[in-house]
Amino acid sequence: MIASINKHAYPNTLIVILDQDKGRSSYEEKGLVTRVLNEDGEVIGFNFFDVDKVLDYDALPNGEVKLSDSDLNALNQVLADNGFSEKLENSKPTLVYGLVETCEAHPDSDHLHVTSVNVGTDESVKIVCGAPNIAAGQKVVVALPGTLMPNGAQIWPGELRGIPSYGMICSARELGLKHAPQKRGIMVVPDSFKVGDAFEPTKCDELLASGTITL
Repeated sequence: MIASINKHAYPNTLIVILDQDKGRSSYEEKGLVTRVLNEDGEVIGFNFFDVDKVLDYDALPNGEVKLSDSDLNALNQVLADNGFSEKLENSKPTLVYGLVETCEAHPDSDHLHVTSVNVGTDESVKIVCGAPNIAAGQKVVVALPGTLMPNGAQIWPGELRGIPSYGMICSARELGLKHAPQKRGIMVVPDSFKVGDAFEPTKCDELLASGTITL
């Protein structure tokens, strides 16, 4: 689940994205809520208007919002009051540390690689990566589907040159870190980092600044 606010373009509105919008959405409005459905009638998001009536809007950041349990309870009450049966739930972290288990050349590219990455779930995920320094055995930062990146990009499953890709292996620049090197390449974190743990931006930036992480 991605929750975000754009206080300039859409003031006093909370946007909640539950799944990928593939461009054929329909909308259902009830009171202060708009429900967004895909072409199969599945709910992929909600827009909450006049959100300052239920949340401390001034305290919310401009951008991605991490909703507390009390925030979710308040929003779920709004959904119920407006006749919607769905309930919002916080999902597990989607920006996590992973271990690159395998890395093979893409069959239809001279620079892409197809990787299998352990992200702490029951099954490893396949991710196509174009970084020149990607290699098996690395600990990396993985943006899984449902991640909102610092530049506003949303990460969802896709394909690169015909190969399915379930996320993105991130560079320090893509993660918006202050001390990110200004050259291409994914960020490799220390082996001591635990697979599946949530990405810690402050900790990683400090390691970049100290030279412990060099790319």
